[in-house]
Amino acid sequence: MINNIPNRFYTSQFLLLFFLTGLWINTTGQDNTYTKPAVTDKWDDYKKQVRSDSTKKMVEIKHLIPGMVYDLRYATTNNFMHRLMYPANTNNTFLRMPAATALQKVQEELNKIGLGLKIYDAYRPYAVTEKFWELVKDERYVAHPKNGSGHNRGVAVDLTIIDSKTGKETNMGTGFDNFSDTAHHSFTNLSQEIKKNRNLLKTLMEKYGFRCYNEEWWHYSWPNGGKFEILDIDFKKLLKDL
Repeated sequence: MINNIPNRFYTSQFLLLFFLTGLWINTTGQDNTYTKPAVTDKWDDYKKQVRSDSTKKMVEIKHLIPGMVYDLRYATTNNFMHRLMYPANTNNTFLRMPAATALQKVQEELNKIGLGLKIYDAYRPYAVTEKFWELVKDERYVAHPKNGSGHNRGVAVDLTIIDSKTGKETNMGTGFDNFSDTAHHSFTNLSQEIKKNRNLLKTLMEKYGFRCYNEEWWHYSWPNGGKFEILDIDFKKLLKDL
């Protein structure tokens, strides 16, 4: 999750200027010190957790759901930070078993009508959340590392709907990580086409157990995320568990 920036205070151009020039000034008065939460960063500890509870297994989404499309923005510079946040060769992403199997059901329903899912982000190692905070230090933009995030726990996913044949994204009114009120589920000044597309995604995700985040039409999370540990396991290590 990236926290929303109300468009009455900030514009995307203003945010871009801060990041490109490196002139970020923390004027929010927030306390930027924090106590690091419990984080699982050792492979053996993660495996012990999975042995005690199989629902904690991290599943590589494409391995479970053939035809899933990735556009992992933080493994490119095509993101709001305009820099790599994951290794450039990252082409895998993960969710905990219950979330992944629920997502499979969403994909199957969409496939019946010639549509499918595209994933922008899912599992995010905790160290990346810390890096976001080092660069921004403002909860209006990024999750605070004192709490971790659903992405760190492997229960959050950022995604959209695409045409299965062409790969073209359906019109959702804004792109991914758009920092304006227009990205809110509660924003109603939209065309009927956009409303229909957003409603389709929301209806199917909620049908299979996910919960939406009002400020971001693309962000969904699995409930009771607190039962899953915050992880800081490298993507390549998780691939060993396939």
